[in-house]
Amino acid sequence: MAPLLIIAAGGTGGHMFPAQALAEAMLEKGWCVHLSTDARGARYTGGFPDAVEVNVVGSATFARGGIMQKLVVPLRIVGGIAAAKWRMLRDRPAVVVGFGGYPAIPAMTAAWALRVPRMIHEQNGVLGRVNQLFAKRVNQIACGTWPTELPGAVEGVHTGNPVRAAILEHTGSPYIPPGDYPMSILVMGGSQGARVMSDIVPPAITALPEHIRRNIRVSHQARPEDLERVSAYYEAELISAQVQTFFEDVPRRMADAQLVISRSGASTVADVSIIGRPAIWVPYAGAIRDEQTANARQLVEAGAAVLMPEAEFEVAALTAKLTELLSDEIGMLQMAQKALACGVPDATTRLVQLVENLAEAGKK
Repeated sequence: MAPLLIIAAGGTGGHMFPAQALAEAMLEKGWCVHLSTDARGARYTGGFPDAVEVNVVGSATFARGGIMQKLVVPLRIVGGIAAAKWRMLRDRPAVVVGFGGYPAIPAMTAAWALRVPRMIHEQNGVLGRVNQLFAKRVNQIACGTWPTELPGAVEGVHTGNPVRAAILEHTGSPYIPPGDYPMSILVMGGSQGARVMSDIVPPAITALPEHIRRNIRVSHQARPEDLERVSAYYEAELISAQVQTFFEDVPRRMADAQLVISRSGASTVADVSIIGRPAIWVPYAGAIRDEQTANARQLVEAGAAVLMPEAEFEVAALTAKLTELLSDEIGMLQMAQKALACGVPDATTRLVQLVENLAEAGKK
């Protein structure tokens, strides 16, 4: 009988995408895979293989809703835990892996109570709330970003963050350093763009010295409400730009870019390091744990990227930094090589190995 892996995840794509990568790999290994999530996490299950059984459990977050909704949160979580325990007693999983998010609480709690071998995977450089809760209650912590800030006496294993197959296809794509020819800049601010990027990047590019500016080509991801004004700005300034709310072909655009300007979400940082591109990271200032600064740390310390905190992300400062970078052919080539050296293209394979090791230890 095939061993069973239960994956507990939900809430956002940041939790669900690496969970999907592990599910696909374990199915190829001959395992059965169940996904434990809530109604919100279930919205991200469309990309999971049909062979993955999806169990929607009761869960909730204290971060949203009014007083009455917050009062029922514990009841919903307790109900979800009871349902998860019943399923585990019936199905006997070999391993349970949590990827964070409140929907992971029921399955991870049930696995802890039943002493099922268990592991968490943290995508960011700082543990999320749910992973913090279980950090001392699991057999293994897999870290997508390195280093990851962990509680005292807790050790993690650097696995890296799994990336999409489309990114892996561009692993180590040859880098063309900046010069007196067309140069591409990719601007991203998360799946729906970021207002600060739309406010600062276009005028900063406009202010570049003419010998650099005339060669710039921009792919700019903007929020829907910013789309028209950003497009109009570039057009008025005679800067070649494609402005969209979402690029379906980010891997290709990233591979073609001389420079990436972006928020430092864990997935984007992983993508940039796999392809190997210089970057300017602008961490989201509103992040409670400042995890985006932690995500960028390895690439910045390696000399592969520049960190510009949002408070310092101003037009003049960005123009100066762009002028410096795009005038340094050798330096940018070295940054690309250093970024590539930080990449973990076998992140999914490393996760699979940890799961198999846990399962083997659980038999003893």
